[in-house]
Amino acid sequence: MPSPRETILTALADLLRTVPHVPVLRGEVLPERIPPSGLMILRDGNPGEPGVTLSPLMYHYQHSAELEVIVQTGEQRDARFDRLIGRIGAAISADRTLRGLCDWVESEAPEPVDLPVEGSATIKAAIIPIILHYAMVDPLA
Repeated sequence: MPSPRETILTALADLLRTVPHVPVLRGEVLPERIPPSGLMILRDGNPGEPGVTLSPLMYHYQHSAELEVIVQTGEQRDARFDRLIGRIGAAISADRTLRGLCDWVESEAPEPVDLPVEGSATIKAAIIPIILHYAMVDPLA
């Protein structure tokens, strides 16, 4: 049985897969070819130092997962990237608790960068921190 942390990260990946036509990888390396619609890679990130409450004992996390968003299509690359970011935001806004698995899910603003690729179109990419607020009875559960 997966841990609550793994269940939450899987649910986040499933939520991101609701963005149409854009593949979502989890913890994978950047492939050699970027699909024309773009690509998302979800990294587990860092759960950080938990806040602790007693009676009952609970560990409260603000887990920062990282979502890499990559678009390479030459024409209208900036517009495609902007639409993809908007769709990600809409998907997260539609289910802020991941069907009740989290207390709250929120994203931070992306910081886009242009990455030149020799002999190919420039890649536009960003890392979007996604903060998952949840509590667990054991940090190793």
